[in-house]
Amino acid sequence: MAPNISRMRQMKDKAAVVGVGASPQGTFPDSDAYTLALQAFSNALDDCGLTRHDVDGLIVQGPGNISFVRVGEMLGINPVVGANFDIGGPGTGPLIQYATMLIATGMCETVALIYGNASRTEGRKFGGDTNVTPGREYSSAYYYYGLTSPGAASAFQARQHFNLYGTTSEQLAAVPIAQRKHAILNPDSIKKEPLTVDKYMGARFVCEPLRLYDYCLINDGGVALIVTTAERARDLKKRPVYVAGIGRQDTYRGSSLPNTNFWQDTMPKAAEMVYGMAEVGREDMDALMIYDSFSINIWISLENFGFCKPGEGGDFTQGGRIELGGELPVNTHGGHLSDSYMQGWLHQVEAVRQLRKECGARQINDAELIQYICRANVATSIIYRN
Repeated sequence: MAPNISRMRQMKDKAAVVGVGASPQGTFPDSDAYTLALQAFSNALDDCGLTRHDVDGLIVQGPGNISFVRVGEMLGINPVVGANFDIGGPGTGPLIQYATMLIATGMCETVALIYGNASRTEGRKFGGDTNVTPGREYSSAYYYYGLTSPGAASAFQARQHFNLYGTTSEQLAAVPIAQRKHAILNPDSIKKEPLTVDKYMGARFVCEPLRLYDYCLINDGGVALIVTTAERARDLKKRPVYVAGIGRQDTYRGSSLPNTNFWQDTMPKAAEMVYGMAEVGREDMDALMIYDSFSINIWISLENFGFCKPGEGGDFTQGGRIELGGELPVNTHGGHLSDSYMQGWLHQVEAVRQLRKECGARQINDAELIQYICRANVATSIIYRN
């Protein structure tokens, strides 16, 4: 059954992001995921002028064993609803969509989404384990082929893209180079050193054909969003940013293996939903925030959401098109490759700040619509508007 987009439109603009916050990003051996998450939450509350006692929905996520029950206990609150979605980075979009639905249905008025990550301090490797589940996006049943991490699966897709379409590593370099340029303009980003094609091509392979700069960072940090009703949002400190559209399509069959068709039967369905609910087109987007744990994700997302045809991601990303000042800026904060790896949460913060005109040197002129896209066996998208 296809989703009823006309009914989905009843949720359009019903929820608004009113507060965003982040902790410092980096390596913090004296902190844990809870400490960093709550620091970000405090900053998000300050951003919108609410208090923790205004929160009646609590959604908590992180790559480690972080509990929404424990966070609620630490905060001393009793929300109506608490939740997590323990599938790693692909859970970010669904959790924001869940918050939107809680607000649109009247079950909650103000939902806090709190993320904590201490992966650097904990020594988390995001790979190598041969006894994990597909729901965590790792390939447990095929470890003897070397597919023990998301990086290996993405390297498989990059090689397949090169072989099918004739794309090259030199073309792929445009993705991390663009995002490094953006990170240099972001005072909070981790990576500031300029990146060139020669430097990219000279870097070591992590899992061929993906090189060091094709991989996301591993670091510590926290992020938080406060989402509330459109009515309440109008009375708070900052200009509200509305959730205009949401889209999602899951694919569970064969999810232990690299997806050999680049999710071409999945992501377009999420695209149809998100544009249909928001009643806008891809041509209306002022920027994209694309989940970029690996650089190849950018090509796959651009192709599947119709910004270019299958196989044209390499050509599309050349000539500064995805850079600030280009036709379609992507990940203007630096993304996972150069800003920080917060599993998509800082992408949401950047979208909100861009729409509020708070981004200084990296500000997009006259931004009105920004879209978040995440590939995976849980493909999601969100369109934000000011």
